[in-house]
Amino acid sequence: MTSPIDAHVRFDTHPTHPTAVAAVLTGTQAHIALTALEAADWSVTATNILVLARIDHEEPYWANETANHLLAEGITVEITPRLQEAIDEEWTWASYPMPWCSRSEVREVSNQAQKIHDDIRHGHLLIHAHAHDAHTTVAVGTYLHRRGKSVYLHGEDHLRQVPDTFDSPAEALTAFEKAHASTMRPGPAPLTDTERAAAAARSLFDGTTTGTEPSRPSLETVPVYLADPGDHETLLSSFLDSNPEFEKRRNWSDETTYAIHESQTLRIEHIHNMDVREIAWTMAAYETPVSDRMWHLTATGSTPAPVLQKLLNHFADDGGWDTAVGAPVDEKMITKATQPLSDADWKHTVDGVRMRWTSPAGDAGVLFDAFHAQQRSQTMATWTIWAGSNPDRPTWAVTASPHAPSSLLADLFETLAHETGLRRLKAPGSGHRTSPASSYPAVTVNAAVSRTR
Repeated sequence: MTSPIDAHVRFDTHPTHPTAVAAVLTGTQAHIALTALEAADWSVTATNILVLARIDHEEPYWANETANHLLAEGITVEITPRLQEAIDEEWTWASYPMPWCSRSEVREVSNQAQKIHDDIRHGHLLIHAHAHDAHTTVAVGTYLHRRGKSVYLHGEDHLRQVPDTFDSPAEALTAFEKAHASTMRPGPAPLTDTERAAAAARSLFDGTTTGTEPSRPSLETVPVYLADPGDHETLLSSFLDSNPEFEKRRNWSDETTYAIHESQTLRIEHIHNMDVREIAWTMAAYETPVSDRMWHLTATGSTPAPVLQKLLNHFADDGGWDTAVGAPVDEKMITKATQPLSDADWKHTVDGVRMRWTSPAGDAGVLFDAFHAQQRSQTMATWTIWAGSNPDRPTWAVTASPHAPSSLLADLFETLAHETGLRRLKAPGSGHRTSPASSYPAVTVNAAVSRTR
């Protein structure tokens, strides 16, 4: 007889989204349930917490389908009464444009629209252009995993369909421009309200709000540099959704995603499934598409989500053009960039060619290496930002090259000095809280450059 699987999944309504569903996993074999949920397009929002957030508002139905599948695999499943009520609810779309469809047919049409949405969100369907057509949106794109099949899309959210296909992107774009030249715009259309709500539901949230189980993990507010890494994959997806001027590309092995600005002078590299101790992110700026780097920075896989979000936002909004190639890193620039740390009473010390700023609690710091700053090599880290109990083996680290923009550094240091984030606590009764040093394996500060070119 097959041994029972030590995994328990508790399904409940989402704490803030009206139709999304949350799943909380427990048990020594919770990873088996997690794999099954991810295969069914559930998104990881925190450790052993997943969310199903769709654009067709059919989450309760598909959550029930997932529950039945898990039960068949020998996994224990619990559905809360309020979610069961949503599963059992009979409802219809108001003013549905295809009134001849039965409820199951409506669900099938919506599910096809959901698959299109997911293909776009996961980068499988690259949208070349969009346009307004009467009261809806149309678009043209190419599937990157279907031998270059191009499609014409009509509609939004749960009504989006594929009325036509093409053999090549050129053929598709030519036909699209002929039909929609007056309103045609490059790239994907702005997110709809429904798409934004679904993306927000997949963000990190406190799992304790979905029930009252005392064993469920909770969150505490801590200085931002002690916050949890969060879900870097979701962070990247949200960045690409919000900044369509960055084109998403994957390398041949699908282990790395590149986000390249339409100017070809701003580039982001994210290595997936990277050990948290290693460099997982590189952001780089170039004078021209074919020139050497102006500057770059790196971040390890354990970098707190709010810190990484600050870096991505500044990179997209400002591009970092306030630092000219070859401009010296002088005392005025250093003072301007580190002013937020001084204002927050971070301790400033000088050790030869190195300047240090250390948080009042000694659990985070900034290092400036004046020798590296004078070198032409882009492989040397002029700035190193870290957090943890030991600056030589920190919990996470960010490094920046000599000409990193002072405005970006000032924004980052302002965040470190004054902002807060969330950190998960161990379940009550586990004996102690999760400390900054033990939350994630320590990383070794390494100034080697990443592979973005």
